Amino acid sequence: MFEIFSGGQIYLIPLIFLAAGFTQGVSGFGSALVAMPLLLFFMDAHTAVPLCMLNGLIITSFLSLQLRRHVDWQKITPLLFGCMPGIYVGARFLKEADSNLIKLLLGVMLVGYSLYSLFLKPRTRKIRALWPYAAGFGTGVIGSAFSAGGPPTIIYVTLTSWEKDDIKATLSVFFFITGIFMASAHAVTGLTTRTVLGYFSLSALFVLLGVWLGSIFYGRIRRETYLRVILSLLVVMGVVMIGTSF
Repeated sequence: MFEIFSGGQIYLIPLIFLAAGFTQGVSGFGSALVAMPLLLFFMDAHTAVPLCMLNGLIITSFLSLQLRRHVDWQKITPLLFGCMPGIYVGARFLKEADSNLIKLLLGVMLVGYSLYSLFLKPRTRKIRALWPYAAGFGTGVIGSAFSAGGPPTIIYVTLTSWEKDDIKATLSVFFFITGIFMASAHAVTGLTTRTVLGYFSLSALFVLLGVWLGSIFYGRIRRETYLRVILSLLVVMGVVMIGTSF
């Protein structure tokens, strides 16, 4: 099952997911930002993507349970309703659009917004009724088209006045539910192979350890610091998108 890798590469997978789990344990998202670029050095994308998705389900289920007292379905449901049609639109869009151009524009938007928020510290805004539906729709479109759907929802929650536990709980439950749909799609289409499941068995305990350690660190930081962590990761996400668009 593991014969396609040699030497120390097999030992890198648990370490990569330890770091990925820690990152999302702190911020509520971002495990794929850490894991995907590193895995692609020695693993094809058809294996790395479903592997990240399975480990992501461990992370988001852990965080959802840990923050269950802060789960507010009135915050999460509009995001989910917006996301479902967005997934369909994104799949159609991917067939016709110049994906590299869109990825470049999205990356520039993320870097610009995040740097603006980091250095100018805009005030929170009154949330309009349609905003969560729009954020969910954007997440569905971008996630379906580019496998990177988090930014619209993440930007949306940074504009609220919610406490950090409310933000992290909303992100965790939302990404857990959408992750179930995406992991199911991988299984149905045959992407979740025996090799993927083998590597998942190697990395599952390490990603769980990572998210637990990250959650301990998260508990010691203030809301303002937490938002800066989120925005800094958005900058990284934007730079990665820009870099992969060429």
